[in-house]
Amino acid sequence: MFVLGIDPGLSVTGYGLVEGSYPPRPVGAGVIRTDKDETAENRLAELYRGLSQVVADHQPDVMAIETVFTNRNLQTAISVGRASGIALLVASESDLPVHEYVPTAIKSAVTGDGSANKKQVQQMVARLLGLNEAPKPADAADALAIAICHVRAAPLQVNR
Repeated sequence: MFVLGIDPGLSVTGYGLVEGSYPPRPVGAGVIRTDKDETAENRLAELYRGLSQVVADHQPDVMAIETVFTNRNLQTAISVGRASGIALLVASESDLPVHEYVPTAIKSAVTGDGSANKKQVQQMVARLLGLNEAPKPADAADALAIAICHVRAAPLQVNR
């Protein structure tokens, strides 16, 4: 199984690629940044092009994405929702199955604690993937955590 994890955001979208069952092998990670001085539609188009290129370059089997669960800041929730929509569109155009996970499920799958902080998640991502240090930036580490979450959850899921 080759999983593309997505940590959606309009300013920065993290992506992480892992291969295998458990333990997964890291393939790559990075971020797609959009220009804050651009219009929302141009930023979404930029994100679309970037994610489409990641999928074309790596040909993953499945996409795992963090679901917007709650957010105190309405503007942040809206922009994350828009970025998630772009990721879902890219997946649909590429015939990639999509699995969505809430933040507590991701944290629990990686650290064993659904309330773990960002630093704990980053440290466990590094440990689980056999990396010398936590991936940077944090959005890329979060995307790898989402991919790891799917690798752990996939055997438990029933075909729909």
